[in-house]
Amino acid sequence: MQRKVLAWPRAVKRLVVLALDVVLALVATWIAFSLRYSTLNWPSGAQWFVYGLAPVLALPIFVKFGLYRAIFRYTGQAALTATAQAVGVYAVLLTAVLLWQQWEGVPRTLGVLQPLIFLLLVGASRATARFWLAGLDQAPAGTAGRLLIYGAGTAGAQTASALNISNQFVLLGFIDDDPGKVGRSINGVPVFAPLQVPALLTRQGVTDILLALPSATRERRNAILESLRALPVHIRTLPGLADLASGRVTVSDFHELDVEDLLGRAPVPPDAALLARDLAGQVVLVSGAGGSIGGELTRQIVREGPRQLLLLDHNEFGLYSIHQELHNICRNQGLPVQLVALLGSVANYSRLLSICTDYQPTTIYHAAAYKHVPMVEDNPGEGVLNNVFGTLNLARAAIESGVKRFVLISTDKAVRPTNVMGASKRMAELVLQALAVESTKTCFTMVRFGNVLDSSGSVVPLFRRQLAAGGPLTVTHADVTRYFMTIPEAAQLVLQAGAMAAGGDVFVLDMGEPVKIMALARRMVQLSGCTVRDAACPDGDIEIAITGLRPGEKLYEELLIGNAPEPTAHPRIMKALEALLPWTQLAAALQMLEAAAANGDRVAIKALLQKHVQGYQPGNTHE
Repeated sequence: MQRKVLAWPRAVKRLVVLALDVVLALVATWIAFSLRYSTLNWPSGAQWFVYGLAPVLALPIFVKFGLYRAIFRYTGQAALTATAQAVGVYAVLLTAVLLWQQWEGVPRTLGVLQPLIFLLLVGASRATARFWLAGLDQAPAGTAGRLLIYGAGTAGAQTASALNISNQFVLLGFIDDDPGKVGRSINGVPVFAPLQVPALLTRQGVTDILLALPSATRERRNAILESLRALPVHIRTLPGLADLASGRVTVSDFHELDVEDLLGRAPVPPDAALLARDLAGQVVLVSGAGGSIGGELTRQIVREGPRQLLLLDHNEFGLYSIHQELHNICRNQGLPVQLVALLGSVANYSRLLSICTDYQPTTIYHAAAYKHVPMVEDNPGEGVLNNVFGTLNLARAAIESGVKRFVLISTDKAVRPTNVMGASKRMAELVLQALAVESTKTCFTMVRFGNVLDSSGSVVPLFRRQLAAGGPLTVTHADVTRYFMTIPEAAQLVLQAGAMAAGGDVFVLDMGEPVKIMALARRMVQLSGCTVRDAACPDGDIEIAITGLRPGEKLYEELLIGNAPEPTAHPRIMKALEALLPWTQLAAALQMLEAAAANGDRVAIKALLQKHVQGYQPGNTHE
């Protein structure tokens, strides 16, 4: 029956509600007369005017207050407040008419009594409709999760209201570390202390814990997650404050933990002045704009208000997707940024020169690269042509067209590499270092950082897919470690370091301690509410399998070739002191490398890279 009602056209639904309110207005009038005269009162004489006046006054006011635009299934505090305000205005007008006309047999107190009864009837009708229709969203019997909400604040209370509608979870209680809240209740739901959680899991069969702490610091979230990590529950989280600004939370807002939660450390704070420098009012080009890093760069750049943002990529769908996303951001936030989607490959010098000449960008962020280590290892010629000579092509076009700044996105795999991908990125760095000495027009710089969580091809999305499939999670070696950062961190670093560049700089981020991939895998399993199956726990839920190091992969990554990096104006950005090759020496090597890459000569490619890239040892998978 509910689904048939919901299938009615919108106009029919409004007519039904209007008719219901007319009936309720008449019923409220009859009850008011009966209460006033202490007997069942049937209308007579001038009383008929009041029966006709009630709906005539009420309906236009209800329309004005938007009561017939509300969706009853989601009626909440705001809708009830609007209803009360509308009935209040109605009461004032009704009282004024009764005082003015002074009909015989119509007491003046009816102007207060009838609206109060009318408000109760209208409110009851809305509440009844809400609970009746909410049954559509109920989970099948026995399938609802048993939930605790960590955080008894505004977000937690909003979440509890959403749960009352959906019934996808049974809310068992709130958790809060505020002693003033512990032992009390919110809408009848008790608030517990964090120390009581293990006992609650055993006693009440809790399956999920939701973090409703959108404004909590990263340090506090990390401490909470660490305290919950060993418990056999699925931990979820709500979005941040910006996503909750609408004031309405739904069960669909629940999502898996952020990559920042998995990383377990505070992100690098951005410097607003550095972010805006070289961006506001300028023409900016991002190559590889359809990729993970390039896309995040464009999102942050567009908010700094460039005059024109050029999006360059050879992937048509990736370019279309980021262009549409940025278009929506500009429209929703009123940003007057001209977006230009440019299809093209960095291997095509004439296309790059044409773009730079026509649009005259002031700054280029070069994120276009092949980065998947085993794939580039299997296709070294294409990897070199794209990563090394694509960088050279774009750099030459920048010099020819007078671009002021050119920032290369590099990687920690360029440091003493054991694979073609890392060696090709170091060769790209050497190209820019040499050009920085030769060029007086363009300021070349490069930014080197570690693995980016949640980027395409990174380990976190892989682990999530493997978790969803029931495992196993695959780790190449029990001791493999990596430096990690989030995509927004990486993009902020690039923008800030690029603004600080003097020419030929190699910037690195103080990324803290490296993360063990095995520890990351265990953390993801535990925070999903599962246990790791190993020798200590043979009956665990998810296995972590060791698959062996892949071709070109090494156990440990580094950020520096040399030692003693210099500090910069940003406390978390350092400048590496790396050796360079003069252009006269590098040009000859590039000529031979290009010929070897074009011919697909693996042996020659690796020999040339080994000769010119410091520390490159093909196949050395340790250090």
